Amino acid sequence: MSTATSAFPPRGTAPGGYMEPIRAAGAVLWRDGAHGREVALVHRPLRDDWSLPKGKQKNGEHILTSAVREVTEEAGLVPVLGRRLPSQRYLKDGWPKQVEWWAATPSGESSFTPNEEVDALEWLPVDQARHRLTYDHDVHVLDNFRAGPAHTVPTVVLRHASAGEKRDWTDHDLLRPLDESGRADALELAAVLGVFGVRRAVSSAAARCTETVLPYSVTHAAEVRTERAFTVGSFDNGAAPTDREAAKAAFAALIDERLPTLVCTHGELVAELMREALTRLDAPVSQQLSLRKGTFWVLHVSVADGSLASVERHTARG
Repeated sequence: MSTATSAFPPRGTAPGGYMEPIRAAGAVLWRDGAHGREVALVHRPLRDDWSLPKGKQKNGEHILTSAVREVTEEAGLVPVLGRRLPSQRYLKDGWPKQVEWWAATPSGESSFTPNEEVDALEWLPVDQARHRLTYDHDVHVLDNFRAGPAHTVPTVVLRHASAGEKRDWTDHDLLRPLDESGRADALELAAVLGVFGVRRAVSSAAARCTETVLPYSVTHAAEVRTERAFTVGSFDNGAAPTDREAAKAAFAALIDERLPTLVCTHGELVAELMREALTRLDAPVSQQLSLRKGTFWVLHVSVADGSLASVERHTARG
């Protein structure tokens, strides 16, 4: 049996063509129990099947918040998302369905109550869960989870949201604020970034960066500090050179601490920071590391050995 699948169209779809897949999201919810590592499975009485908690993405919903909502609804536990797992694509009643997956740990107390959609929740050792699962595609997900580290920490690299055109701003550039679109994205990011459980933010001192993380810091009681090395610009509006080496050194130090961290900075530095991190983690370096405003990378690093576990990229609005 294969231990991984791809997102290529499965057999049975339009030959040589494309059919827009049904989008869904879920998580391998895991914990370390008395008898080793356990994962949560749910039983759906209408289908009489055992599966990993997942569900369809709502129109306009971010895929990250969709995963959290669906797992919470089915398992009665709020997940903190860990490393990204490979997507699964298969046919559902003849139509392709694509499910995005994450490893996740539960937070807070369980609120699970049997209902018409899910009437049972069980925590099982991974091997037992593998044999209990009804569908091969869920088995593949569990195999992908087992193939990598469970304990990971996220480092988020966020480019600040929209702050209008620099040429239209007549005051000091460091004071240039978010525009209406940027403020809307900052509010969206407060919910989206919260799925990773990060409680520490390190930001450029520029107003457009601190304003981008403000709703997030208030919503999640996250500590925020500014870092000169991640700041681009000066109060004299001159062409002050950016100390890229200092920025890379500061970012490397944060990664080495292996603590969940959000870094908000400028487009001029994003690619440099990502290249530094990937090189430091002995990982391939993508040719497309830059970000649009309000977009972010997430690096998931193994707690055990500091190796790179996964990388994903998202926009504020999905």
